[in-house]
Amino acid sequence: MDEALWAVGRATGIIGLALFTVAVLLGILTRAGRPTIGLPRFAVTLVHRNASLLATAFILIHIITLLFDPYAQLELIDLVVPFVGEYRPFWLGLGTVGFDLLLAIMITGLLRNRIGRRTFRIVHGSTYVMWPIALIHALGTGTDAATPAFIAFTVVCTAAVAAAVVWRVTPRFARPDLSAPVTTIAAAPAPHHPAPPTTGVRS
Repeated sequence: MDEALWAVGRATGIIGLALFTVAVLLGILTRAGRPTIGLPRFAVTLVHRNASLLATAFILIHIITLLFDPYAQLELIDLVVPFVGEYRPFWLGLGTVGFDLLLAIMITGLLRNRIGRRTFRIVHGSTYVMWPIALIHALGTGTDAATPAFIAFTVVCTAAVAAAVVWRVTPRFARPDLSAPVTTIAAAPAPHHPAPPTTGVRS
């Protein structure tokens, strides 16, 4: 049973990290205001939001499962206060910091219309801090962090997020001006043909 709890906790943590990677990528694309893979902009935003919610659900299962795992030795205080745990306190503390940031992002996301757009963007920007913290936490606490499969997983996730962030800070990221009027090409007037000369008819 203990091994099953550890396996479920580890698997849900990896799935949650993968979903957060997708959410970060889609969040940057949403900010760019561009469609992708045949999806309109509103669909990209919807997928980004759903990926974030699904990732949060897997992270919660990850945490709850490890609370009941005697090997992880987690306590309720470890969920909110970092670096006080018994098992690998530094690496576990990074997970706590990431979870606290996740809570702040989710709460401000739900209260977006009340707290204002500026506050929402400032707090939501902490995603760029939360994601590497979560990745380092996984590398430091995971028993399979040195396996080829997990190394390949982290390399792919890191490369994808790094490329998206680099694109985010380049001038090419500039959001398209969606308010600009659409310019249409006026149809050319039909060519004017002069009427043929009339000829008199002899009676």
